Amino acid sequence: MSSQTGPVKEKKHGIIAVSVIWPWVAIIGVIIAAAVIRGRLLSIPLERDEGEYAYIAQQMLKGVPPYVSAYSMKLPGIYVVYAMIMSVFGQTQTGIHLGLLVFNAGTIFVIFLLARRFFGSVAGVMAGGVYALASMISQVTGLWANAEHFVVLPSLVGLLLICKADDKIGYVRLLIAGLLFGLAFIIKQHGIFFALFAALYLLYSGLRNKPIKWIKVIVAQIVFAAGAVTPFVLVCFFFWRNGTFDKFWFWTFTYARKYATSLSLSYAWATLNEQMGLILEESYPIWVLAIAGLFAVIIIKRYRQWAVFTIGLFVFSFLAVCPGFYFRGHYFIFLLPAVAILAGAAFSAIDGLFQRIMPVLLRVIVTIVIGSIVMGYSLYNQRVYLFDNSPDVVCRMVYGANPFPESLQIAEFIRNNTGPNDTVAVVGSEPQIYFYSGRRSATSYIYTYPLMEPTQAAGKMQQEMITQIETAKPAFMVFVRVTTSWLVQPNSTQDIFNWFEPYVSNFYKLVGVADIQPSGQTVYYWNNNAKNPSPESQFWVAVFKRQE
Repeated sequence: MSSQTGPVKEKKHGIIAVSVIWPWVAIIGVIIAAAVIRGRLLSIPLERDEGEYAYIAQQMLKGVPPYVSAYSMKLPGIYVVYAMIMSVFGQTQTGIHLGLLVFNAGTIFVIFLLARRFFGSVAGVMAGGVYALASMISQVTGLWANAEHFVVLPSLVGLLLICKADDKIGYVRLLIAGLLFGLAFIIKQHGIFFALFAALYLLYSGLRNKPIKWIKVIVAQIVFAAGAVTPFVLVCFFFWRNGTFDKFWFWTFTYARKYATSLSLSYAWATLNEQMGLILEESYPIWVLAIAGLFAVIIIKRYRQWAVFTIGLFVFSFLAVCPGFYFRGHYFIFLLPAVAILAGAAFSAIDGLFQRIMPVLLRVIVTIVIGSIVMGYSLYNQRVYLFDNSPDVVCRMVYGANPFPESLQIAEFIRNNTGPNDTVAVVGSEPQIYFYSGRRSATSYIYTYPLMEPTQAAGKMQQEMITQIETAKPAFMVFVRVTTSWLVQPNSTQDIFNWFEPYVSNFYKLVGVADIQPSGQTVYYWNNNAKNPSPESQFWVAVFKRQE
């Protein structure tokens, strides 16, 4: 009798050990696979937003605060994140994207923990895998280190802290969660929607228990709110102390509010349809699974306790995509964690159904097949983007004739022909040139989009940019002849263009041209070869050196 009992117990313990360990092994495998795919393209050229974040962070590391080195609508948290990444991994595009890889790995893991807590291990692994893949597809420009990636991680950790089935959350835990949501907000204003969702969910959690403990509910809200507002209060205090609060407030709130309310609802609806169509085309099985998960959390009794959370997260994540109605691809990164968790719920429900009708081995095989179809469809559609081409070609595939690969060459030429104290003026919206060259901008306008808006303020901004450049006398001027670097409107003020040509004719000489040809190739003309270039394309970048 005893001889039979021992092996049975050992086998049972072995099964238990495997059931405990396999989810952790699987999610580590997902993280490694995502890192390998991203790792091949770490050196992909920076796009404009990345260039802005990197340049201002670079200046911060030199002691120059934001909104002094450059005007921007973004709150300063993203510059702090970039400064941290660059301090660890280096001031290159590779270092920045390596930092993104680390943040992405952290986000995958937290999504795994959330979905596992709600719906079990199968859901956790599937949710992590869905986010790993969805967060890198070309339609959300997932390989580039946009601010959305860095908003999502602290928000999810905050949600993990406040999501407990027994609703017993300590005040320290609440305070830390609030701080994390406050950090998400100062990284990008859209993060406010995650903080609002967390506050409402905490209120719901406190009110659903009878009798309602009003003092506990109110104190919990106060503690959470105190944590959430602290980062922003500290930011305001910092800029007040260094005398730049007016500029900080104007660009991040006064001007940003006008920017966020400038588009019509009809334009917004058309843009949303177009962008969602592109995303669904490449990854619709994931979204079908998420819709199934939405029904699962409503219908399946054991999942229903998390219905308010998962549906609420989806709604508020979508609201985070909406401010301004621009619906740019990378905004949809805000929505992906909710989609991944719902997809995990659906997958767990399917696995639960199979438990009743299939033996273990067959259920495992069928589960793997379904997961492979869901993930494989998107991977196959993204194969040219993720696996087949060089970083420069991938950048051109996604961003067309935007001069992002060219910025590296132009910046290298400027760096080799200037001293560290020289300034540069880029007349266009290509801040990545400042970052690559390691040279400070002669003007605070590192974007020229605001200068093209049909307002009186735009004319004043053009005059301020002109005055700053003429005062600084930059060693090099760069003119960007690319439509998307300006977004000129029919009634835009033309002062900047009327000023530029006579000014450079008097004080500068042409020393470089990057001709971005329709084939996707770029022809460079430097020094004497740049005197009489004949660009074959309507898109080009000219480099001018100040004459002695």
